[in-house]
Amino acid sequence: MKLALALSFLCGFVALSHEILWYRVCSYTTAGAAESFALMLAAYLLGISLGALAARRLCRDGEGGVPMRAVCTLLAASALAFFVPPVAAALAVRVELWQLTLPLVAAAAGLLGAVFPLVSHAAVPPDARSGRQVSFLYLANILGSTAGSLITGFWLLDWWPLSKVALALALASLAIAGLAAMLRERPGPGLAAQLAAFGAAAAILVALTPILYGALYEKLQLKSGYRPGYAFSAIVENRSGVIAVSPEGTVYGGGIWDGGFNVSLRNDSNGIARAYAFAGLHPRPREVLMIGLSSGSWAAVIADHPAVEKVTIVEINPGYLKLLPRHSAVAGIPGHPKVSIEIDDGRRWLLRHRERRFDAIISNTTHHWRANISNLLSVEFLQLVRSRLKPGGVLYFNATGSTRAERTAVEIFPHTLGVANLIACSDERLEFDFGRWRRSLENYVVAGERMIRPGSAEDRRLLDALEARLRAGELATDQDLRARSAGLVPITDDNMGTEWTR
Repeated sequence: MKLALALSFLCGFVALSHEILWYRVCSYTTAGAAESFALMLAAYLLGISLGALAARRLCRDGEGGVPMRAVCTLLAASALAFFVPPVAAALAVRVELWQLTLPLVAAAAGLLGAVFPLVSHAAVPPDARSGRQVSFLYLANILGSTAGSLITGFWLLDWWPLSKVALALALASLAIAGLAAMLRERPGPGLAAQLAAFGAAAAILVALTPILYGALYEKLQLKSGYRPGYAFSAIVENRSGVIAVSPEGTVYGGGIWDGGFNVSLRNDSNGIARAYAFAGLHPRPREVLMIGLSSGSWAAVIADHPAVEKVTIVEINPGYLKLLPRHSAVAGIPGHPKVSIEIDDGRRWLLRHRERRFDAIISNTTHHWRANISNLLSVEFLQLVRSRLKPGGVLYFNATGSTRAERTAVEIFPHTLGVANLIACSDERLEFDFGRWRRSLENYVVAGERMIRPGSAEDRRLLDALEARLRAGELATDQDLRARSAGLVPITDDNMGTEWTR
């Protein structure tokens, strides 16, 4: 019975750990699309069910030995789950249809799904105590699943890259299979052959890891555009997700464009003009809260705003902090005298700091269709932000083109103003002050660089072009926003915004 309890625990641990890895791959491949988790989970549960169903045939003879031999084989075969991420990457490069990996997920989950009924059949005699003993096996399996989620999701992925975690799980499956065989099989040629096979499989997996997992995230990111030899300049993996940086300085967070390391208006590759536009929205933003750090480019611009005295940045993924020192434009952010950085969820931070009030709250977060983004776009969130603004305070958030997000803003705030794909919101009348904006840019110095050089005809033309672009269509009045979003349902915590209907 002790062996059965241990196998149930370890099977649950490995199964849930693999699920976490598979979801990371699916999520990165789809850039965090909400349906990726639902489809992957459906494939996982289907596999578990089919595996349990297939185990019936091995249990019909009523003999304990056959199921336990099958358990060893299935545990060893479950190491094939190691191949799911590389196959997903290969499919992404060739056909860009990540759903083709779902049958492989189901098959790998099915191998582990067959283990529990086989262990129960082999270890629990059909007597008056069978219900109680099966319940103990269930408990062990649940505890293992919980431990797998916690240890793999919150610890292993914070220390190891996905490739090393996947290899460790595969080797663990082979080791468990070998241990079970040693405990149940008699010493002899048969047992030696099994252990040799398990050892050879482990050696093969170790040798294949650098080959199969090489350029994994490059393939998942670029898909059919990937070319052999291309490599990200930096990859940061932790329990919060995956951050990748291209050789050109483009930042990808969780598989989607997340900005770039640039604060210059002369080479505006990341839309940094939108950060400078904030100077035309509030006359004296002394204290600013920023939700989201990413590349740190927006933080650098806001922190060096002449009127700003303090910037509090709340970022959920500490991995971004590892990238800042590598890029001169944002390297000074962690030690900036005006800046304090806190690692937390933005909404949770606001709830925990009810006493804080800000002249401006800037939320330049991710695309409106990604999973969980409703938490930063919903009616409930905007009401929370509104309660944290000082009189005359401004919320400046990225709607990323969602008219439902615009509708939500105009429902909550009496005054709004569109700036490109961002929305400025306030309880007081909002107007874009072009004079103040121009004066600010003419005196703006970010990371030691003057944005508009005095006497430079080229920079003067640049400033004129930026103003013309704003006047020509990048600014939307409150009436414009209300008119084009009329009839749309605001985003709430319950309807999840555009996460399921882009």
